Amino acid sequence: MSLSVRPTTVRLVFLGAAGVGKSALIRRFLHDRFEHKYTRTVEELHVLEYDTAGCGKMRLEILDTSGSYSFPAMRELCIRHSDAFALVYAVDDPGSFEEVRRLRDEILELRGGKSAPITVVGSKADLTEAEGRVLQAGEAMSTVEGEWAADFVEASARSGANTLRVFGSMLQQVNLPHRLSPAVRRRRDTEPTAGEKRRAPLRKNNSCILS
Repeated sequence: MSLSVRPTTVRLVFLGAAGVGKSALIRRFLHDRFEHKYTRTVEELHVLEYDTAGCGKMRLEILDTSGSYSFPAMRELCIRHSDAFALVYAVDDPGSFEEVRRLRDEILELRGGKSAPITVVGSKADLTEAEGRVLQAGEAMSTVEGEWAADFVEASARSGANTLRVFGSMLQQVNLPHRLSPAVRRRRDTEPTAGEKRRAPLRKNNSCILS
């Protein structure tokens, strides 16, 4: 009788102010589509499962959070039990970058000042100054990479530019395969987050290669 092996689980969480494009980036990555109509997210957990060479089955959880933090205890739990973080701001909203700054400070505080795998994402990168862009990539990069020692990516869910790079950065920071081939067998679904079991953040040192 063969025993089924429980897949290794890694959780990526997207945090940021409301309306910055967190859900749009995730949707572009998962389904390669963009919806122009904005729908406010409550909280969604997307799950992908795939096989790796040498490390067995992998379960990748992508947590899409609400931009309105009405439940600080839930946010704290989310931060404590996630493996990598995408802090998303919109290039046409200076206030959303300040929210990223606050979220980074909160993550470091909750994790005891230890470094955390953080990728800061400048969303809506396709916008020009004439279309409302007020935050330039160079200025944001200087703060994120120079002062915070975090990864920085500008991406656009509308055009698809650099969307894969966002996820590649996050996976690379937790030593997982960062080249996700469309040919890899995936199981996509969305699960409710209410009542989910708590787990400690994964500590993984060895990389795996996708089969």
